[in-house]
Amino acid sequence: MNHASFAIDDGEMVGYIGPNGAGKSTTIKIMCGILTPDSGTCVINGRIPWKSRSAHVREIGVVFGQRSQLWWDVPVIDSFELLCDIYRVDHARYRKNLEQLTALLRLEELLSTPTRNLSLGQRMRCEIAASLLHDPKILFLDEPTIGLDAVSKLALRQFIRELNEQRGTTVVLTTHDMQDIEALAKRILLIGKGQILVDGSLEDLKKHVLGNRRLTASYDGAMPELCSGMTLSHASEGKMEIMLDPSVLSVPQAIAYLASGTALQDIAVSDITAEEMVAALYREYRI
Repeated sequence: MNHASFAIDDGEMVGYIGPNGAGKSTTIKIMCGILTPDSGTCVINGRIPWKSRSAHVREIGVVFGQRSQLWWDVPVIDSFELLCDIYRVDHARYRKNLEQLTALLRLEELLSTPTRNLSLGQRMRCEIAASLLHDPKILFLDEPTIGLDAVSKLALRQFIRELNEQRGTTVVLTTHDMQDIEALAKRILLIGKGQILVDGSLEDLKKHVLGNRRLTASYDGAMPELCSGMTLSHASEGKMEIMLDPSVLSVPQAIAYLASGTALQDIAVSDITAEEMVAALYREYRI
């Protein structure tokens, strides 16, 4: 890490992204108190994580997508009860949280199952619950949807959104799945070469990278000619994809121009995807 500096407010949902080896997991481990940096300062809720680790971990939840905090050979509920004792959670509070999390994450049939017998999607739901039994103020998610099927990903994203909205839990998310970022993060931190390169909203970053809009048109007859402000990115019989520069040509003007040259059957307008945005940022910063 090299002069990486940022601040996160209570209740924020932040996507922390960057290529492999950029320093994402290292930063998370420092913020969790697992690692002690050689230099610099990290203060979370008034504490330095690695100096006040016991008090700090009572206020954070951590989910590492490729590591488990559940004991492999015992039923999930036994792991939950052991974590309750480790975090010294009041029993009434534990029962209330367990009931809520069991209902929200559909864990009823999983609690009596040993962790080793769970599918990856089932285990990740249990991992999320385990990290929240003690009502943490901050939730660190490191690749939480890695290896999950589409249905499990959607359910997990919905739960994280509700957690943030209903409890005001601060969420720091690291992932290579840009659909996670689009679905959850209101703010993006891009790290590369150990430095924070970009800090802003997803929409602001899309505008920074590429203000162009994507037009996908279906038509009858010959492919229409393009005018200034339009760049053809893909074409097949009866269909074309155009990148439009709004500073040169507005969307209504572009549609009117295309309609004047061919019989349009359908047209769709969209922004660049998060994957395209991140790829462009990587190219810009040569990471």
